[in-house]
Amino acid sequence: MISAQAWADTRRLWDYHQMGHTVRPCSVAVGLGSHDLGVADAAVALYKRGMAPLLVFTGATSPTTRDRMPRGEAVHYRERAIELGVPSSAVLVEPKARNTGENIRFSKALLEEAGAEVSSVLLISKPYEERRAYATACKAWPGVEIISASTPMTLTEYVDSIQDARLVIDMLVGALQRLLIYPEQGFMIEQPVPEDVLEAYERLCREGFTSRLLTTDKPST
Repeated sequence: MISAQAWADTRRLWDYHQMGHTVRPCSVAVGLGSHDLGVADAAVALYKRGMAPLLVFTGATSPTTRDRMPRGEAVHYRERAIELGVPSSAVLVEPKARNTGENIRFSKALLEEAGAEVSSVLLISKPYEERRAYATACKAWPGVEIISASTPMTLTEYVDSIQDARLVIDMLVGALQRLLIYPEQGFMIEQPVPEDVLEAYERLCREGFTSRLLTTDKPST
């Protein structure tokens, strides 16, 4: 049973993790690989709106995606995009990245190799990872404008799509922890965390929503 306070705290984290950027046309759209094909769907929708002439999907596999996406996250995203009507010539695949930092660095290298001129990046992630993706990209890809985007949805809609409320809360807590500790480790730029968000995070930790917290000295960005 999840308490009313825990849900209120979760909504604070959910709202904070979303950047609220206004989407506009960019040089390229980069979809960050994960278990969620909704990232590919969001990228396709933005492509069809003319928000980017080129899509890059990035991601290898992980323990959570190996069974569902055996050919790799980026490859499955590309297949989804083509299925939805994007021409194959408009999709590049980066199949080796295993964390957010590698997603950014490897996508940057791929675009440089392809000779693409990039001044702005539409960075597409899961809704609760907008801020983490933005902070990582600002560190790893300086000199370009980063605009964060995701599938527009409420917390309730996202929980319904995952069908595991506790897991969703754990993921929101884990993403917040990384925003707190990764800047000092050089993985992302620092993001100001409002006091009410920090207090919500700490209460959720005390309530046991900790399965996605880092407990080792070897973080995965």
